[in-house]
Amino acid sequence: MSFGWEGEKVRLVPLDEERHLANALAWLNDPEVTAWTLVGDMPITRLAEQDYFRRMASGSERDVAFAIETVTGEHIGFCGIHEIDHRHGVGKTGTVIGRSDLWRRGYGVDAAHVRTRYAFEVLGLRMLLSETIEGNEASVRMLARVGYREVGRIPRRYFKRGAYRDALLFALEREEWQNRSS
Repeated sequence: MSFGWEGEKVRLVPLDEERHLANALAWLNDPEVTAWTLVGDMPITRLAEQDYFRRMASGSERDVAFAIETVTGEHIGFCGIHEIDHRHGVGKTGTVIGRSDLWRRGYGVDAAHVRTRYAFEVLGLRMLLSETIEGNEASVRMLARVGYREVGRIPRRYFKRGAYRDALLFALEREEWQNRSS
């Protein structure tokens, strides 16, 4: 039986320790998968990831985390809306496709479209923010395809893979998204 928020290629479903934890540990500890992410430089233990899954499962006003599955039910990644500030209507988004054989095939874009619809139509947010490391061209392309625009840069913000790298800041406002969607 299918459930979750569905797009053309993917479905966003609640995190399930039994179905998604092993992949989370494998992907978030894989240097290829985390080469351009803000996680992955320190080992992620089973205990720490179980704690994260349990925190997300217990419900939070500030975080919504999803597993990304294909519409046929194959687990391929994660995405979420974090640091949700309901007073101001803002949340910070992120996506990781763990299956490197599926990179550049539109799964991340579809997941971001579904997550955006959820954020604006269900949570009632007015703006989504995202951040990536300079050089993560796949993320920049994905964000642009969904409608995010670059709104800033923090020079040498992150130390990643042997160098200090700029943080690129992106925003998507509900009105912009609605205009693109209509």
